[in-house]
Amino acid sequence: MSGITATRAPGARRALRVGRVVVLVRPRSVLVTVALVLVALSAGVVAMTVGTFPVPLTAVPAGLFGTSDDPMVVRVVQGIRLPRVLSAVGAGAALGVSGAIFQALARNALGSPDVIGFTTGAATGALVQIVLFGAAPTQVAAGTIVGGVITAGIVLLFAHRGGAVPGRQLILVGIGVGAIASAVNGLLLVRGAIDASSQANLWLSGSLDARQWGHALPVLAGVILVLPIVLVLSRRAHLMELGDDLARQLGVRVDRTRLALMVCAVVLAALATAAVGPIAFIALAAPQLARRLLRTGAPPTVGSAAMGAVLLVCADLVTQVLPVTFAVPIGRMTGVVGGLYLLWLLMPSRGSADGKGWR
Repeated sequence: MSGITATRAPGARRALRVGRVVVLVRPRSVLVTVALVLVALSAGVVAMTVGTFPVPLTAVPAGLFGTSDDPMVVRVVQGIRLPRVLSAVGAGAALGVSGAIFQALARNALGSPDVIGFTTGAATGALVQIVLFGAAPTQVAAGTIVGGVITAGIVLLFAHRGGAVPGRQLILVGIGVGAIASAVNGLLLVRGAIDASSQANLWLSGSLDARQWGHALPVLAGVILVLPIVLVLSRRAHLMELGDDLARQLGVRVDRTRLALMVCAVVLAALATAAVGPIAFIALAAPQLARRLLRTGAPPTVGSAAMGAVLLVCADLVTQVLPVTFAVPIGRMTGVVGGLYLLWLLMPSRGSADGKGWR
């Protein structure tokens, strides 16, 4: 049998050799990512105790495994709060990975799906289903994916120049297309029936209320299926940092790799939007915060997923414990915080915050 050996590699990495396979590992990245996962899990457990029916922290494990003596605890934890927490974890992770992909491809910290219009386009597809057809959640989810893919195709068509997609051009075109999609969304709300428009407007605010397994499972499955693909493609994208011509000489199919990564990012953003509605700030901030914690020169894929889950679960927990008499939609909360973060990011002293490259 082949043993596992560990050796030092350049750049504070360790090379793990399993037979003929060599994997480069950053110890700090592993430790920080594990810590973020534990924070997300801890916040999720605490979130299961909050609500109109209080559940003691010590009773949450019994509620999760169905061994509680109180059937109401099992029903509340398994049927109401667990889907809500898993929806937040899945959507946060999906937005984190999607933001990391777009920021790496655009080589700009502003390259996130909510800034360049993909989330707005996905919302347009959902609003068409809600306002015009009164669709079920599964059809709304399909509409978000179709809307996101169509928006991505339009942005790429107009941003494509000379066989490449410049990062700044991608962002500018995306902002313009997002503005058009936002206007279409407003028109749908005005022209739709009152009940359908009210439901659509509530969905647009972004919310984790009344989340069911039909919301949580698709986005979790999407993250589980797409994340390994992104990790494989990120190795090729790392060679693309050397320039498209040199990457092609090294055997990388540049155009196909870039297109495949963007498709993965659009699908993840659309699934997150279908699960919890349009959520701002997470895809923008999670990759940059993870990059700073992990001390890498690029938005880390797995770290961004963990950070996105932490941000969305914690934001949901904060909205539930706020001392107000009305429910605060999580999308509005993240939008306020995200606006402040965007202003901080655009300060002249933060000009070096561009997300470049891959890790």
